[in-house]
Amino acid sequence: MRESVEWMVGGQQGEGVDSTGELFAKTLVRYGYSVSTYKQFMSRIKGGHTNYKIKATEKQNYYSGDGIDILLCLDKETLPKNEQSLNQGAVVIQEGKEILVEAGQASTGVSYTTFTLPLKKIATDLGNPLAKNMIALGISAGLVELPVEILNGFIEEIFGKKGEEVINSNKQAVLKGVELTKEHVPNQIKPLSVVPVSNQLFISGNEATAFGSLMAGCRYLSAYPITPASEVMEWLSDELPKVGGTVMQVEDEIAGICFAIGASYSGTRAMTSTSGPGLSLKTEALGMAGMSEVPIVIVNSQRGGPSTGLPTKHEQSDLQQMIYGTHGEIPRIVLYAATIEDAFYIAAEAFNLADQYQCPVIVGLDLGLSMNKMTVPTFDSKRVKIDRGKLITDEEAKDFNETHFKRYRLTEDGISPRPLPGMPHAVHTTSSNEHDESGYISEDQTNRINMMRKRLEKVRDAMIQEPFKYDDNGGESEIVLVGMGSTYGMIQETIKQLNEEGVINASHIHIQQLYPLPIDKLQPLIDGKRVVTVENNYNGQLLQLLRQHAPIHNNSEAITQYDGDPFTVSTIAKQVKELISWQR
Repeated sequence: MRESVEWMVGGQQGEGVDSTGELFAKTLVRYGYSVSTYKQFMSRIKGGHTNYKIKATEKQNYYSGDGIDILLCLDKETLPKNEQSLNQGAVVIQEGKEILVEAGQASTGVSYTTFTLPLKKIATDLGNPLAKNMIALGISAGLVELPVEILNGFIEEIFGKKGEEVINSNKQAVLKGVELTKEHVPNQIKPLSVVPVSNQLFISGNEATAFGSLMAGCRYLSAYPITPASEVMEWLSDELPKVGGTVMQVEDEIAGICFAIGASYSGTRAMTSTSGPGLSLKTEALGMAGMSEVPIVIVNSQRGGPSTGLPTKHEQSDLQQMIYGTHGEIPRIVLYAATIEDAFYIAAEAFNLADQYQCPVIVGLDLGLSMNKMTVPTFDSKRVKIDRGKLITDEEAKDFNETHFKRYRLTEDGISPRPLPGMPHAVHTTSSNEHDESGYISEDQTNRINMMRKRLEKVRDAMIQEPFKYDDNGGESEIVLVGMGSTYGMIQETIKQLNEEGVINASHIHIQQLYPLPIDKLQPLIDGKRVVTVENNYNGQLLQLLRQHAPIHNNSEAITQYDGDPFTVSTIAKQVKELISWQR
């Protein structure tokens, strides 16, 4: 019996690779398994190699895996590109002129079985030439003995509008695949063990972020489509109108943030979503939000840069831009979810922080999180609380008894009472220039000092519920691996592997609040240990951030990767071992 399976489908864009992968993933989810996915594709609409990777396990997993147990090849590139990732005893399914079962051996020394079939011809003989992918899915299901009924259920959902004939032909294709498996490769059938079906969601980081925003009371989004962030807007465009909200697809990235600032200024919880190039364009208006102390949430789903860069590839190189981007110094909070589940709750918290501290909050994602799906426990709506901070009513403003309300009043905590425009007893001025307490433009030096301190010091104590995740490995670690974003699952599995091999005792810190960095809480966890950051950028931006706040210069390194692909466990483990060997 199998307790897990790693599966991949590869082919040319436009051949249904994504839909085939998602259908198999959903089938595994409905069977009760925890599923993580990763899809690779090129920045073009059609053509070019793409693949969809799945790892399904009995227990929760956060990584789509290093290896492949079943490889479905819809083009000639899939096997050469992925042969070195095949696990021992893997099965490769591919198109050919006749049915053949052959033994193969990868350059890594791994033995595998090639199952070649004329998939197109078989589909045509069944009366549906487009059903070759369904036959291959049937073979995949047969190899792990997934109940055909689950696949059939999804077929009815997908093809319901196309009529019974289309539904039945696809069901026949799946059944034919199962029959071919039993007939030609019975020795390769390894059933998945049966697990209890739990209440879980299968959702992407973009969808979880959008969902968390909705639950937090976000009622306005203005954005410009950009990979890999577009799904935030797409999801909210369906859901926001149901609760009286609005989504505006605007003409450019600058309009995206400016419209959202205007909506937020009026009192609506508002956001904009983008990726690195878009964040670059938004930085002037970001500065305006900081200067005028208007709450706003910006979602930045990172991709390969700079400039247009690698639009459909993974990277984590916007950290410094998120923390320091825009001229001058403004208050801001920068968050970065470790998992898709965290993306939901952090998005919800972002709106509270924006209101409480009256500043921009940037929610970081990366392509590994944003565009890929994973099973997560059903979200707990009771954990989402709405806190509008010092937003006041007109009656409360009346108590100040001011003809011109001091919108930027100096207070002990630096946060001023915030009325909304149009309140009869809270008439005030807002400006992107430096201003005094009443909002009037001022270049007075004393006022400048007071206002700068007010704005920049008010966020010092900002803290989310879980600013970082910490696995202390029983409290006896020699080395601590530090990461951010979607590297969470890879680092967790690397530490497990290294500890099981007896290589070294390692612990893990995964930072979810990048600014202000919770250094007082982090410092005791890294004191006396070798600190190794794991990050997808060239300069080791996370390591640089830690070195700014902690005296770790002589006992810290960065493991970096910036080729557009996410880390693998084997890559991290290899580099950690090399660092240990060098150190000793």
